[in-house]
Amino acid sequence: MGEFSIGVDLGGTNLRAAAIDRDGKLIEKAATETNPEAGRDALLNEIVEFIRKLGSRVGAGQLAGVGIGVPGFIDMKRGFIVGSNNLPFFDNFPVRDEIQRRLGAPVVLENDANAAALGEKWIGAGKDVNDLVLLTLGTGIGGGIISEGRVLHGAVGMAGEVGHITVYPAGNPCGCGSFGCLEKYASATAVEAMAHLLHLGERATSEEVFKLAAGGDKLALMIWESVGRALGIALAALINIFNFPLYLLSGGMLPAWEFFAPPMEAEIQRRSFTYRHTSTSVAKATLANMAGLYGAAYLPFQAGHSD
Repeated sequence: MGEFSIGVDLGGTNLRAAAIDRDGKLIEKAATETNPEAGRDALLNEIVEFIRKLGSRVGAGQLAGVGIGVPGFIDMKRGFIVGSNNLPFFDNFPVRDEIQRRLGAPVVLENDANAAALGEKWIGAGKDVNDLVLLTLGTGIGGGIISEGRVLHGAVGMAGEVGHITVYPAGNPCGCGSFGCLEKYASATAVEAMAHLLHLGERATSEEVFKLAAGGDKLALMIWESVGRALGIALAALINIFNFPLYLLSGGMLPAWEFFAPPMEAEIQRRSFTYRHTSTSVAKATLANMAGLYGAAYLPFQAGHSD
């Protein structure tokens, strides 16, 4: 076979990887749990060994490189992870160069939401466009911006923090230091907080709130309406700023689309002239939890200027 690359998704306690060829065909994938308690050096060895094993299972192909998606900010020039709650022992440590040295292959580091956005652009819902914004709806809200086929990083790699767009100026305080961030109104954590406030169960998960809404529960429906409005406000701002053709939503909350999409759509209609008068599309991402692996695998191909 020809050239392939390996995409890696590095979480707090789990590691997933996939070998993918130049055409976006999945050759092999693997997952394992990691033990952060063992310390930084042991974890680095674990990551490198895991990547090596996967590469050896591919066979006779040529490894173009390894792309690694990680939660947190990335200092792109130095290959450092800056301020990742999930991987504190890698904070301000030359993790890219260290993995590259041990592995003996080119390594590209990227924020996990950016990698997911790139994956959707390469072979997912965004494959027919060159410009898109992806919002990942999970415990928090991440985002990735693809401009002219590449991740938009900004000056130091911190672009695309869509979860911290202000949707309610005098709203709830956020861990980022601001108030009224999208993340406080449209993440799974926000749904659970609203459910608790409305006495929908002591610890109702966003999935349970979805099931209640599906059964016609008025309070659960009200929560999803609130989520939709917040998303609509943020998306209208993004549409007005970028004028991109496509805005994608991904993550574990997509099953509730039928409940939050109508108020979201109404809010975008109300707030964006561009949306009302162009063929701008807001849609579901299609690669689910594989998006980050595809995007990470695409990074070495892009770095070789072969895209």
